[in-house]
Amino acid sequence: MGFSHLQFLFFQQFQGWSFQCPKNNIDSLYHSADVEVPAACAILIFLFALQHYGTHRVGFLFAPVVITWLLCISAIGVYNIFYWNPKVYQALSPFYMYKFLKKTQKGGWMSLGGILLCITGSEAMFADLGHFSQLSIKIAFTFVVYPSLILAYMGQAAYLSKHHILETDYRIGFYVSVPEKIRWPVLVIAIFAAVVGSQAIITGTFSIIKQCSALGCFPRVKIIHTSSKMHGQIYIPEINWTLMLLCLAVTVGFRDTKRMGNASGLAVITVMLVTTCLMSLVIVLCWHKSVFLAILFIFFFGSIEALYFSASLIKFLEGAWVPIALALIFSAIMYVWHYGTLKKYEFDVQNKVSINWLLALGPTLGIVRVRGIGLIHTELVSGIPAIFSHFVTNLPAFHQVVVFLCIKSVPVPHVSPKERFLVGRVGPKEYRLYRCIARYGYRDVHKDDLDFEKDLICSIAEFIRSERPECSIPILDSENDERMTVIGTSSSNLEGIRMHEDGDVDSSEIVGTSERRVAKSPEKVRKRVRFIVPESSQIDNGVKEELRELMEAREAGMAFILGHSYVRAKKGSSLIKKIVINLGYDFLRRNSRGPTYVLSIPHASTLEVGMVYQV
Repeated sequence: MGFSHLQFLFFQQFQGWSFQCPKNNIDSLYHSADVEVPAACAILIFLFALQHYGTHRVGFLFAPVVITWLLCISAIGVYNIFYWNPKVYQALSPFYMYKFLKKTQKGGWMSLGGILLCITGSEAMFADLGHFSQLSIKIAFTFVVYPSLILAYMGQAAYLSKHHILETDYRIGFYVSVPEKIRWPVLVIAIFAAVVGSQAIITGTFSIIKQCSALGCFPRVKIIHTSSKMHGQIYIPEINWTLMLLCLAVTVGFRDTKRMGNASGLAVITVMLVTTCLMSLVIVLCWHKSVFLAILFIFFFGSIEALYFSASLIKFLEGAWVPIALALIFSAIMYVWHYGTLKKYEFDVQNKVSINWLLALGPTLGIVRVRGIGLIHTELVSGIPAIFSHFVTNLPAFHQVVVFLCIKSVPVPHVSPKERFLVGRVGPKEYRLYRCIARYGYRDVHKDDLDFEKDLICSIAEFIRSERPECSIPILDSENDERMTVIGTSSSNLEGIRMHEDGDVDSSEIVGTSERRVAKSPEKVRKRVRFIVPESSQIDNGVKEELRELMEAREAGMAFILGHSYVRAKKGSSLIKKIVINLGYDFLRRNSRGPTYVLSIPHASTLEVGMVYQV
């Protein structure tokens, strides 16, 4: 929907040049297209090229340009109302809508597709709902946008009521009702308004793609945060250039606002109709209102929108097919990606290692435990991933501390730093196996790798310190029953353990009067690591020993173990499943970005193991 409306915003402004063509004849109108199309394409290319530098390059113009544009069309509307037909205000009554449809019947119903264009563009304000509060948008729309649109269209109606007969139909439009002396300034303001309106849609598209990707409904893409102050300002190169190519293709292919308007109108009314249906679910599931109220809501608003929707479908062959075709393509991409990701996760769950197998190996796991921390990335939140058994059975040594790390995006905007980590123990205490689940909302910004590693180690140390003795006893009845503790980040948990890394600290240095050092590495190493806890904290010798081992492992370094999966449809699968998994999902996985944490992992400390998933 976004791109069809975006290029429609530009092209309709440049068609305003037609009123300045020599003699205002039809031939001059067609010649004007030679200027309109290249000019619109040039501005589109410039706008998309500017996205790399951040939305604030254009966003700072949003408020002054939009306010100027709304005041401009309001003033023109008021002028036309008083100058041409002051009684046009009577058209606000719904009676005239009923009278119009009753008189025109089928012709009036078919014209609703064009009338729909009067409201396309106003929904662009809601594209930035993630960057503004609901109250601010309600106030702006109710007291500024809506009155301005009403005055503007009333002014055009007043002008047209006195100008029924025109030389050519192409003159019927907004710019014809604008006084001739201010037409060029209004055109300039309109172009700026189209630029900032398009910027709102582009920014909204980036936000939606980011949230869909975080929820596993869209292939992973590169997300660049263009502002250190505003986390919502992001840039996605793949989406940006794809959107630009689609806009240019439609602009060059259609070359007029009629078919662009049909495409934009169907996209907008479809969004409204879907929103109404989803709103009925919100009334029942979220607001806990009666089903009868939800039915009344969807019947009242849905019947009106269905009327416009059916009128827009008539224009299917006149440009309205574009948003439908693109919707089907993107829906197929999202379905294939989500289906493949879900099947891959189900395979992980079904093939995870039993805790009884781990207990049978003993504390040493049947291999040599070397210094360091082994960080195994997995999508499982419980159990032992199958990749771990590959290491234990095929490698002669493994790290003294093993952490199963799972990074989860939860369906909420933000996760409080105080609830960032879920930390638990896998197996008995002497195994030194831990599970850590890092939770992020779909609008949270991930920290860089150094801060994340520090928070991760601190969360494990805090779990060791605060763990109750009875929780360290493994539960043999259920291998999925792991007690997890909520641990915040080091910056949010001021009363918990803090970690200090320094290469020049003398071993006899005193931490402070209100704090004391729990343990320190006995060897002289390049990077010293020490844990600092509040003085009031009481810990036993077992906890000190475990913290000392964790400290030594941190000083020795961390190794990142990643699993590289090859997903294939298992034998006996249907042809459709083989196409979806072997072709569709495999193509998307090969051409999509890896997880965000993979990009920041040092290659020298990474060990990647390939596995074939038969789903």
